[in-house]
Amino acid sequence: MPSRINPSILAADFANLEQELGRIRTADLVHVDIMDNHFVPNLTFGPPVVSRLAQVSPLPFDVHLMIDNPERWAPGYAEAGAFSVTFHAEATTNPVGLARKLRSIGARAGIALKPGTAVEPYLELLPEFDQVLVMTVEPGFGGQSFMPSTMRKLKTLSENVRKGGLDVWLQVDGGITEDTIVIAAEAGADTFVAGSSVFNAADPAAQIARLRAAADEHRHAH
Repeated sequence: MPSRINPSILAADFANLEQELGRIRTADLVHVDIMDNHFVPNLTFGPPVVSRLAQVSPLPFDVHLMIDNPERWAPGYAEAGAFSVTFHAEATTNPVGLARKLRSIGARAGIALKPGTAVEPYLELLPEFDQVLVMTVEPGFGGQSFMPSTMRKLKTLSENVRKGGLDVWLQVDGGITEDTIVIAAEAGADTFVAGSSVFNAADPAAQIARLRAAADEHRHAH
């Protein structure tokens, strides 16, 4: 499978979102960051905006909930038609129950881990998820620098997914550029969220192709 590139619309021009979605139509999914100003100190979109954007998007949505109480809110994003809904391990008391609920609605279920969150407690739960998102920056704001220290966690996940013969996507989000995508691909990531590096490019399609090629080369060399 080629590497998946999911541009984050957090880096898009909010005044022209429909047009911006058109600029990234060669990507795999649209990464949509939902923040509630509680779990992270920033506020973005809510369900009505996501549901409306989904109607005009050329690509399915990969929703990343950086919010408290995902049990209450996550199912609504699945019902709004999100292809994938990822919630934070640190925000939930019942990750497996929530993942099963999302899957029952028809969305893929993902779990996200902040840079400081250990992966070990979640390894035995991997079959309950379709995706694990390793945050390579502190969640909350775009434009931060990639944290190489998070790669050990990714390697552990990759080994466990391989050993278990599981179909779990391993996603990274934060500071992904042509340089850092190589590091993450070598550590086992197959799905990459890129914000500024795609939307700030003169030609987003060409940039998506470059990122995908760099990731593919280093994933297959691994």
